[in-house]
Amino acid sequence: MLNVVIFGAPGSGKGTQSAMMIHRYGLHHISTGEVLRDHIARGTKLGKVADHYISRGQLIPDELMIDVLADLLDNNPKATAKGVIFDGFPRTIHQARVLSDMLAERGTKVHAVIGLEVPEDRLVYRMMSRGKETGRADDNLDTIKKRLEVYHRQTSPLKEYYINEGKYHKVDGDGKVDRIFNDIVNHLEKVRAEEEKMMQQEHQLKQEDRRQQQG
Repeated sequence: MLNVVIFGAPGSGKGTQSAMMIHRYGLHHISTGEVLRDHIARGTKLGKVADHYISRGQLIPDELMIDVLADLLDNNPKATAKGVIFDGFPRTIHQARVLSDMLAERGTKVHAVIGLEVPEDRLVYRMMSRGKETGRADDNLDTIKKRLEVYHRQTSPLKEYYINEGKYHKVDGDGKVDRIFNDIVNHLEKVRAEEEKMMQQEHQLKQEDRRQQQG
């Protein structure tokens, strides 16, 4: 199992790289943004609450996002098979701690955090272009600036949080998509190798404990 948080500012390419990781590793994609936009499009109660915040470039309250994530984890069997890509969550340190607890309750953890780092002028350009192509209401200049302000104020501290946990892997997110993906794969392969080594060591320790108990 490989649980990955893909981390970066709005417009950093999280969706594109998530799709490529899903294809390579068979992971289950949890995009809280996509889920919320679906609820908004369908006019659900959750969608109306979410739209109130998203249309203003604000973050969804922690309690609401946590409820959404718990429902996604518990009602998607694929999430407990090969692992999950968390796209758009966590966005605050509180959410990161809650995610850690939620995964621990399910016998797993966050294995790696992929940080896509892109200059801000490129982020604005990407989102403005995306807004013209897709018609997304939140991809206009005023909302983009608010989203980036919120990101820097509330979400960027997560970088230090995950660096301190030894899980943050910096990736230059400005350039060709394939080059970015190759950098991600290099990081994830190292993480997988380390996890396999730890599992082997734990297995050996358990075998030694059994032998001592039997002896």
